[in-house]
Amino acid sequence: MIETSENAFLGGRLTLRQPLKGYRAGVDPVLLAATIPAKSGQSVLELGCGVGTALFCLAMRVPELSLAAVEVQPTYAALARENAHANDIVADIREGDLATLPDDFRLRLFDHVIANPPYFDRTASSPAANEGREVAMGEGTALSVWVDVAARRLAPKGYATFIHRAERLPELLMHVGKKLGSIEILPLQARAGRDAGLVVLRARKGGRADFRLCAPVMMHEGARHETDGESYTPEIRSVLRDGAALAFGSNKK
Repeated sequence: MIETSENAFLGGRLTLRQPLKGYRAGVDPVLLAATIPAKSGQSVLELGCGVGTALFCLAMRVPELSLAAVEVQPTYAALARENAHANDIVADIREGDLATLPDDFRLRLFDHVIANPPYFDRTASSPAANEGREVAMGEGTALSVWVDVAARRLAPKGYATFIHRAERLPELLMHVGKKLGSIEILPLQARAGRDAGLVVLRARKGGRADFRLCAPVMMHEGARHETDGESYTPEIRSVLRDGAALAFGSNKK
């Protein structure tokens, strides 16, 4: 039995158990959830759900979704199921490799497929000491497989949305461009004057719209961290505390 902690998300509206050691969800899956243009009654599949952070944050914002997910680590999949029950969320969470989805998942098409793939290519970086963190952060399954599985499981006109490190964007674009269209990129910039560290990529099955590189979203106020406490911009604070949506570029209201 591993040690866990209970952590509040979305201003306390969502409480998740996660391992004390190993991969622990931060703001990235919350931001991913905020960008999903889902509507009530639609279906969502998450590839690599961890303890369920992104999927359940989305469920808190958009009611009556049909939720499914796959997670390769048994401990995290079990915690995701417990977290769904504890937060009164109905979700079909399966333990398994995304490259070999359960048969009934492979027979379904989804309106949205979302993913926060491992960020680090281990041919060019060192593995983490903790196994749970390494599986979550070190790329064991090629990024091309994540994209291929997402594209195969999308319904016509469905959306795939990924969050990834900015330096992996060329590779992600290469794979997505072969499978999906209407690609949009939302850069996430830590502070003014800094390069974007993360990007959210959204693409559509059968989409024909022009490529869009949206204006970056600023995460923190000020050029550097100068005081104790958080320094999130009002837009990001609203996402993290209130579960607000995070729109792409000209889609902002």
